[in-house]
Amino acid sequence: MRGTPDVTVLRLGHRPGRDERMTTHVGLTARALGADRIVLSGQGVSRRGAIEDITDRFGGPFAVEGTDDGEKFLEDWEGGIVHLTMYGLEIQAVEQEIRDRFDVGTPLLVVVGAGKVPFEIYERSTWNVAVTNQPHSEVASLAVFLDRLFQGTQLDREWEDADHEVVPQAVGKRVEQRD
Repeated sequence: MRGTPDVTVLRLGHRPGRDERMTTHVGLTARALGADRIVLSGQGVSRRGAIEDITDRFGGPFAVEGTDDGEKFLEDWEGGIVHLTMYGLEIQAVEQEIRDRFDVGTPLLVVVGAGKVPFEIYERSTWNVAVTNQPHSEVASLAVFLDRLFQGTQLDREWEDADHEVVPQAVGKRVEQRD
């Protein structure tokens, strides 16, 4: 993929008993749709193994990291910060500006919250971006944002070190073990 991590997803927060699948799906979506790594904060680190297992089986590169303090990680970030929130500016109004900054080498941190996000996150972010101003899933927001950022090019990505490969077909499911 790209030499150094350029797109990092920060899963800010994790509600035990409620977010196990959601946090895992944020990580899987980040991996599948072009991000270089995910940083899981707080108790979300418990989902690290599930995301790494998929990366081990279906390929990478994709890094999974953890932090005890997601807000400190965000505070120390050098680059653009995209906070996905239904209260932000419409994606179609800011996507070109974000893409232009990314295309000239600005690393992006994409913040995906769980539960209520502190107001300081809105203030610290370069862009507060809404995929829609209606209630929806953070996984959907991340998927739409990454697809808009990469303009679909991530869908043709080649996966390195994959043990398994999904074989596309019109009907049925087929997963083959790679040599």
